[in-house]
Amino acid sequence: MKATIIQTLFGVLAFDESNRLIAHVVFPKKPEEAAKTIMEIDAGKAVKEVADLVNHLKNSGYTSLIFENALLAAEVKEKFGVAVEASKVSEAGEILRSNMEGFAIETGFVKDCEELRLWTHQVSMEIAKLKVKRAVEKKDLIVAQAIQTLDDLDKTLNLFMSRIREWYGIHFPELDRLIDKHETYARLVLNLGSRENFTSERLEKEGLPKTKAEQVANAAQNSMGADLAEPDLKQIQELCKSVLSLYELRQTLENYLDAAMEEVAPNTKAITGSLLGARLIALAGGLTNLAKMPASTLQVLGAEKALFRSLKTGTRPPKHGIIFQHSLLHEAKKWQRGKIARALAGKLAIAVRTDVFGGRYIGEELKADLEKRIEEIRQKYAEPPALPERKPKPSRREKKWRKKKHAH
Repeated sequence: MKATIIQTLFGVLAFDESNRLIAHVVFPKKPEEAAKTIMEIDAGKAVKEVADLVNHLKNSGYTSLIFENALLAAEVKEKFGVAVEASKVSEAGEILRSNMEGFAIETGFVKDCEELRLWTHQVSMEIAKLKVKRAVEKKDLIVAQAIQTLDDLDKTLNLFMSRIREWYGIHFPELDRLIDKHETYARLVLNLGSRENFTSERLEKEGLPKTKAEQVANAAQNSMGADLAEPDLKQIQELCKSVLSLYELRQTLENYLDAAMEEVAPNTKAITGSLLGARLIALAGGLTNLAKMPASTLQVLGAEKALFRSLKTGTRPPKHGIIFQHSLLHEAKKWQRGKIARALAGKLAIAVRTDVFGGRYIGEELKADLEKRIEEIRQKYAEPPALPERKPKPSRREKKWRKKKHAH
């Protein structure tokens, strides 16, 4: 015998082959609990209500069960070992939906149509809240926030370091051109303080190479900077201390992003790296939105202004957007970048869609294919293309002659 199991907003109902109601299990009378149960059933989980109904039907001699939810059918087959079928539209389902109030009253869940209407409204609101909550809890949105925080942190660090270099430059102006890395500059100012302490030995202890340490020590001895009082120097060092703690925070955030991208989008990370992959997710507004974009859009994502300007004025369109940050692209020769950008965007599109819809790791394969293609581009287009010959512009006298000839 066959039975059709259908989920509603008030419970799970079973119909026989003659489309008669033979069994039912109703949900709790709390809208929040009912909404959670409905969401779990939609996701294909055999919750307690479904399990109780399936066991009752098995004991009643029903050997085959029909479900409108294919995921739930597969779950029931695996857990209970019964024959199942999946049918999106069933005759029993049509009968149920055309007389929902009658079946709700028959099962004893409600007393009248008004009570069912109120229940439907309450449960629908709870389901909507759960869907919004789950959408917000998606890890890709957390990754987008993290990379935006990292970018804001970089702006703040650059702003503070610019101020520190100008401020300490009053005392030791030569240090600015000798030490390029901001973090090293701040650490030297914090640990050594006055330029008199910038000796070769102490600088080598701070991790500087011997040649660079000697250059800085000589510059400190012959510096043209002004002397600073102890309170002034102390204030600069306090600011350096704060900046170095921000650098530690930045490193922690970068490590967190690396781990989060490995969890959310491992294939995308394999192609682009953690930071660039996270920036692409942030620009698209989520990993699913990114997966829906064609490769041509991924190629110019982040260069929208240049793209629309080219459409408006007829100038050459951009060859790449934010993916220019990829080392394979920004280290390439100028005439190769367009072709490399297309190859990178193509592999990136496959990686993102695999992360969203595929669920298996193919990052290393995609990366190997990409590197092979880029090597082909480098060999094939090793020399820049020949520029087209420009015809010399006609002189004013030649223009007049042509104009008269045309008139005749």
